[in-house]
Amino acid sequence: MSSIGAALNRRDIMKLVSAAMLPVMPGAAKGGSEHEAPRLGYRVFTVARPGLNRDVPPGKESLQWVANSSTLIYGEREAVLVDTFLTVEQSNGLADAIAASGKTLKAIYVTHAHGDHFFGLAILQRRFPGARALATPAVVERMKLQVTPEKLNDRWRKLFPNQISDVISVADPLEGNEIDLEGNKLVVVKIGHTDTDDSTCLHVPSIGLVAAGDAVYNGIHPFLNESNRKNRLEWIAALDKIDALKPSAVVAGHKIPGNDDSPRNVEETRQYLRDFIRLNDTTKTARELYDGMLELYPARANPGSLWSAAAAAKAET
Repeated sequence: MSSIGAALNRRDIMKLVSAAMLPVMPGAAKGGSEHEAPRLGYRVFTVARPGLNRDVPPGKESLQWVANSSTLIYGEREAVLVDTFLTVEQSNGLADAIAASGKTLKAIYVTHAHGDHFFGLAILQRRFPGARALATPAVVERMKLQVTPEKLNDRWRKLFPNQISDVISVADPLEGNEIDLEGNKLVVVKIGHTDTDDSTCLHVPSIGLVAAGDAVYNGIHPFLNESNRKNRLEWIAALDKIDALKPSAVVAGHKIPGNDDSPRNVEETRQYLRDFIRLNDTTKTARELYDGMLELYPARANPGSLWSAAAAAKAET
């Protein structure tokens, strides 16, 4: 095990951290009149792991980790999960937390086709066989590209040996753009390119929640390896779409455990992208770009993501 992995284990990173993020008034989760849908609540689970790029300039060793989030949206009896975790151990812990909620898991919605957000599907569906895995048709097609032997064995299983499920499931295409949860609409919003193409978020209008997937980052360096000069601007436009929903809470796909889910994280992600664009235009080397961004964002976790992004940006013709 690497020194990074050992340090993370010493901090018990695999322990799930969860918090109910919306105040629920007494009786609010119970049905009102026969014409009124039960009020929903949500809970955010986070788990930390080593980042994907571990070959990073010295100086930020204590921040060389990343955390994923998974959001359980629930009513009186049923629940919908947004995104899964990566490893078998993480996914089993997530399944235990869902079971402990006492809710029947109805569906698992996948916001985008990065493996760390859906490789836990098979494990969760074994525990909750009635739960459908759902994603937009475009995301489903991209998920299929992520589960080829080359992708699984040459990347994920090398980085996380003996930790990735032997069986990797792909979601079913969602018909339409809504999931019903006890009479409440969970609305899929297609937002285009964020840290990958064909990204989506899930909007819950009745409680002002947006489960933003990787459109929004909270205290962690965004993954910009798939970006270029054009689609970095598309990512900013995607954030504008989220702002237009006027959410009261926005759950980032990658967030520091314990951080709140304030909508200000949308603007902070937007400003990060603007700073990256500006510094990319005014620096000559990847190291200059990396150092310039670290001056602005010294406390964000996962500097390996920034280092990869800087190298990719300077390699762009």
